[in-house]
Amino acid sequence: MKIIQTIFVFICLLFFTGIVALFTLLNGSMHFKGLLLVVPLSLFLLFTCLIFEWFTTKKRKAWFAGIIGVALIIASIAPVQYHYKMNLPTVDAEIDVFAYEPFVAHNKVVKSKASLQLQEPLPRIDGATAMYPLYAAFVEATYPKKSYPSYESEVMVNRTPVAYHNLIYGDVDLIFAAAPSASQQKGADMRGLTLNLTPIGREAFVFFVHHKNSVDNLTLEQVKQIYAGEITNWREVGGAHDAIRAFQRPADSGSQTTLEKIMGDTPIMKAPAEDVATGMGGIIHEVSKYRNYKNAIGYTFRYYSTEMVGNKEIKLLSIDGVAPTKENIRNGTYPLTSEFYAVTVGTDNPNVTKFVDWIVSEEGQTLVDKVGYVPVENF
Repeated sequence: MKIIQTIFVFICLLFFTGIVALFTLLNGSMHFKGLLLVVPLSLFLLFTCLIFEWFTTKKRKAWFAGIIGVALIIASIAPVQYHYKMNLPTVDAEIDVFAYEPFVAHNKVVKSKASLQLQEPLPRIDGATAMYPLYAAFVEATYPKKSYPSYESEVMVNRTPVAYHNLIYGDVDLIFAAAPSASQQKGADMRGLTLNLTPIGREAFVFFVHHKNSVDNLTLEQVKQIYAGEITNWREVGGAHDAIRAFQRPADSGSQTTLEKIMGDTPIMKAPAEDVATGMGGIIHEVSKYRNYKNAIGYTFRYYSTEMVGNKEIKLLSIDGVAPTKENIRNGTYPLTSEFYAVTVGTDNPNVTKFVDWIVSEEGQTLVDKVGYVPVENF
């Protein structure tokens, strides 16, 4: 009879554990691998119940229960740490894109007056997260005042791969982003589309480390060797005797595409899954605090790191002895400077051309500078 009761209790515990695991997985609060804990936990509960029933005295049962309780406390430490590490905040906790939503009271959008005032049909636009403060300023300067929620209006904001997808599949007329990756270019070619890239500003591609890292400068060749897996210890570049943890971004993201272009024919080493940060805010967070790794290095764009995230736990590295300042971008001395673009594939909306022409005009380029980027045209 006791064995039947034990099995019944076990089935109830197994059902409860499974429901909790499924719920937490669907809500994104537990990594899929965490489900593997359910099987050994359930077996442990079964054997515990069976052994408990074998003891005939209350004293022995009390001792056994105490031992199991201590064991469970000790065993719970690792899963709790694992759960904590898997749920460290990334980009969504680093920046608030809604703070740049056009025409919202007390937003962070830079204000400017424009001679161009667009009317319907308004260009449908999208872009990389790092570009949102800029094209939100374009919108406030030229679009009619109304609500432009970033998720359901003519003005959207996404990561670079989504923005290019929306452009190629006709969901938007125009995007603001870095140059396309090879696969994004191929996607346009397969649909018979030509990606028209209009340079509208310049930006520095930066590498950063934890602020306690003693390294302040890398040569461009050292950067390549690090991301090729040839330099693996900070001691090789003048730092402490510590292994280098080189974070990367997913394929087709603007920053990963830029890294690939910097590397040229040099293959980029394959990064472990835990070293690939989904968002640009995530890569900054992980280098600055994630598991306290002061041996990490990451990359992003200057404006995003200094103005949008502003994480004081990181420092930007000089490259070939030149710091990634706005002035060094302007005078061309910083070696990793690239243009960013207004990208179109052809549209029937006559206001798109007007909009792009205004952006590269003196008014538009002045606003680029005012927002904090470096204009591509100096008037």
